[in-house]
Amino acid sequence: MEILQYSVRKLIAGIPLVLGVTFISFLLMVYFGPDKTYELLGKNPTPEQIEEVRRELGYDQPFLTRYALYVQEIATLNFGSSESSGELVSSLLARTIPVSIALITPGFVLGNLLGVLFALIAAYHRGSWADKFIMGASAVGMSISFLIAIIAFQIIFSSNFGLGLFPVRGWNVHSFGDYLSYVTVPTLATVFVALGYNTRFYRAVIVEEMTRDHVRTAKAFGTPPARLFYKNILKNSMIPIITRVVFSIPFVVISGSLLIESYFGIPGVGKVTFDAITSGDQPVLKAVVGLTAALFVLAQLLTDILYRAVDPRVSLT
Repeated sequence: MEILQYSVRKLIAGIPLVLGVTFISFLLMVYFGPDKTYELLGKNPTPEQIEEVRRELGYDQPFLTRYALYVQEIATLNFGSSESSGELVSSLLARTIPVSIALITPGFVLGNLLGVLFALIAAYHRGSWADKFIMGASAVGMSISFLIAIIAFQIIFSSNFGLGLFPVRGWNVHSFGDYLSYVTVPTLATVFVALGYNTRFYRAVIVEEMTRDHVRTAKAFGTPPARLFYKNILKNSMIPIITRVVFSIPFVVISGSLLIESYFGIPGVGKVTFDAITSGDQPVLKAVVGLTAALFVLAQLLTDILYRAVDPRVSLT
């Protein structure tokens, strides 16, 4: 009951955040965005034609009325139809979001798990050659562009110049074997790039926790290293780790990976968003921005609940 009441309060408190984000995005993307009137009419339109098209597009309505309609679209999940394909935006998202989740989840999970593992090893052997090697490799990974990593892994594992083990492009998934073949190279590229950032962040969190008084006390009383790292260090480091992981979820669910999906031609929500940006497809862009803002509110709620799960001292008030 306490969690339910807190969740309701938190969702209500998140409404101003959603309204603020959607208002700014609407202002920049729609009100000051491209005018579709002349794209639809072509050259030398008559004043009557211009007026008719602007009325059909809703450009003749007051700004606040148009924004209120946008908020209503978010609340009802009815974003109209894509200006590029004519498909309902809700159907478009329902079709592409699962693809993005299936594509990004392995790299997201492995990148964070391996980041925590390498951070623990580096922190445990702080100052040794193992720590220096892990931190050096992390710096190298952080310095390489995501696009360069994607191209390199594609050449090595997918092209005729390399091993040629996996498909170069597309998403023709009908079985688990097909899924593994299409997701392997994007996952390797994602893990390679994310691992450096994750490892350095998690190591900093863990090393800071290692300097706490309760850790020194436990070590002085002869607590075994494995128990010390699990109970006294890792468990108490979970709050910043949870924050980093959970607040990345909205990008995984909605934004997907624009670069990976566009480069590999994978029909996920990231590629749809990229195409909408390049074509000025406002219904799709409004849907992506609005749902991302709503998911951030849910992520904030989930983060607070997980804080309580890992640390009973956290109060849901």
